[in-house]
Amino acid sequence: MAIEIKFPGGMKVDAILGGRTIRTDQPASNGGDDSAPSPFDHFLASLATCAGIFVLFFCRQRNISTEGIRMLQHMEKDPATGRISLIEMDIHLPRDFPEKYRSAVVRAAEQCSVKKYLENPPLLRVVTSTARIDA
Repeated sequence: MAIEIKFPGGMKVDAILGGRTIRTDQPASNGGDDSAPSPFDHFLASLATCAGIFVLFFCRQRNISTEGIRMLQHMEKDPATGRISLIEMDIHLPRDFPEKYRSAVVRAAEQCSVKKYLENPPLLRVVTSTARIDA
């Protein structure tokens, strides 16, 4: 699996994977056009949507409607470092959501693959290479 990165101009950086383009940009305060989420915003959204897909699968397996279910992800920053110190996901369930599944839907969201990679991160290696001109 490979993701190709392209630089379309300004502060934009695109990721090409599986024939799809994920566009990123920086906010105006960082010199960008604010035309797309920043890479870090995509990261945070990937965590939330990953948990969301596990909630969706959980509900579908039990024929529970997802109508009225809403998820909110909140982040708290450490005032000393300015870095995110807590990410909390709040699953808002409708009143008619089956009581017996309330704690199970939380466990389902906690199965998120992105969350698991954060808990046990892979080794990240950055290298350089020189472009070759193929004959």
